[in-house]
Order: sequence, then C-alpha cells, then structure tokens
Amino acid sequence: MFSFLKSDPVKKLDKEYGQLLEKAMQAQRSGDIKLYSELTAQAEMVRVQIQIAKGD
Repeated sequence: MFSFLKSDPVKKLDKEYGQLLEKAMQAQRSGDIKLYSELTAQAEMVRVQIQIAKGD
C-alpha cells in the first residue's frame, strides 16, 4: 500500500557508484594511484551489487 515510501536500493547504489568514481578520478588527477585503484575496486563492487539488485 505504501510502496511509494520505500527507498529504491538501486538508486542509492547508483549514487554511491557515481561518488566513488568521482573520488577515484580526483585521486588519479592528484597523482595518488594507490587511492585511485582502491576507489575503483570499491566502485566495481558496488556495480556488481547494482547488477544483482536489478536481476541482470
């Protein structure tokens, strides 16, 4: 009945994915390749969670 009040988990994960990629890009530009690699790996884990949530 109140399904419109529930938050969409995919939407939240998409936002987190975008934020991680943005931070990774900034780390790469500043020359911190180690941090860039860590953030990219985290973003990929979130991407997998998005695919699982969507059922792909």
